[in-house]
Amino acid sequence: MSEFRLRSKIWLEFRGQPFLGSGRYRLLAAIDRSGSINAAAKELGISYRKAWSQLDAMEEHAPFRLLERQTGGKGGGSTRLTPAARELLQNFRELRGQVNAAADNCFETIYPS
Repeated sequence: MSEFRLRSKIWLEFRGQPFLGSGRYRLLAAIDRSGSINAAAKELGISYRKAWSQLDAMEEHAPFRLLERQTGGKGGGSTRLTPAARELLQNFRELRGQVNAAADNCFETIYPS
């Protein structure tokens, strides 16, 4: 049985709509690191248009603001996560860790090594 491995996906829905999963989590985390949607998209190997589309879908359904944007100018624009969005990422990371640990324990009980 040691050849079996457990895999799972966790995502949040808000009012029945997909809201946050691993892809959107990575996008928000990359924006948090880089301060830029464009830089985050490049880091993740996705188009700016796809990144923008995902962010737009999230913001449409979010119960709070996710991003603080500063338009370009001499130094260029920037995008930062709101404190609520940072808390969302932290909570999602913790939730995902706890759910995966519980799933691993359940798997080990059913398929002991």
